[in-house]
Amino acid sequence: MRLPECGPGERLVGVAVALPEPYRGELAAARARSGDPDAAHVHPHVTLVGPTPVPASACAVVDDHLRAVAAEHPPFEVHLRGADTFRPVTPVVFVPLVRGAAECTALERALRAGPLAHESRYPYHPHVTVAHELDDAALDAAQTAMDAYEATFLVTHLHRYVHDGRAWRQERAFALRGGAAAGGTTAQGRPDAAAVRPT
Repeated sequence: MRLPECGPGERLVGVAVALPEPYRGELAAARARSGDPDAAHVHPHVTLVGPTPVPASACAVVDDHLRAVAAEHPPFEVHLRGADTFRPVTPVVFVPLVRGAAECTALERALRAGPLAHESRYPYHPHVTVAHELDDAALDAAQTAMDAYEATFLVTHLHRYVHDGRAWRQERAFALRGGAAAGGTTAQGRPDAAAVRPT
């Protein structure tokens, strides 16, 4: 994975929806089986804001921004199904969102402002990567292996990650509160992505 360079006093920050178990483990294992070298350093997730250099002194401002955006958006359900690819534009195989993409897009639009404002290289397309920067044979195999994959879970938080020079670490979780039901119950017993806590 090619990451932006940080200047003096900057941290590399990303914002994502973390996947709950058992899907987190399933998709991590699938990425490892594909031979993707990033499998050990990147937990399965749906990116909301990609890697962005931020002054370390501005982390509190970033967190205030994330908290404010999360407060305006309600929890929502994500349904992952099948496999697709960004080839030939980029060598990526991913599991697409057949439900929840509109909500992720709305979050991305709101988040990419203020301290996280930047121009994106590509149009936003929410997904979960399962193979990246491998040869075509390996990407074909990964896509075939995930063709019947399916998972559904409730998203109640967005998560801020920081790259420590080797891997992404989750530092903070921000509850989605817009129109949220009291008590934090999950819809139809779905696994709740809030269960993925910082370690």
